[in-house]
Amino acid sequence: MLIMPRNIINFDTVRNIGLTFPGVEESTAYGSPVLKVHGKILAGIAVNRSDPEVYYVTDHYVGNAVLVRLSRVNPSVLRDLLGMAYKFVTRNARRSSARKRR
Repeated sequence: MLIMPRNIINFDTVRNIGLTFPGVEESTAYGSPVLKVHGKILAGIAVNRSDPEVYYVTDHYVGNAVLVRLSRVNPSVLRDLLGMAYKFVTRNARRSSARKRR
């Protein structure tokens, strides 16, 4: 029997998907790789190491991020999550920009 290796989802996968969105750039935060759009973090590597099921939030990230256990999602789900994050970050950037102009 031939056993096919599981698709490995890691930050390279996040990077490859994330860079397909307009304006997304590679950067770093706290010494770890991140993706940013309009200077705001879109995706990065969690600096804490808890053991969530799939999605989780820690006190440090409340209101700013949902953490995802990459080994428990597939590329399609990851693409959808990054799409939602992109909409959230860019919508908030537009609102912030509009408030500054008032």
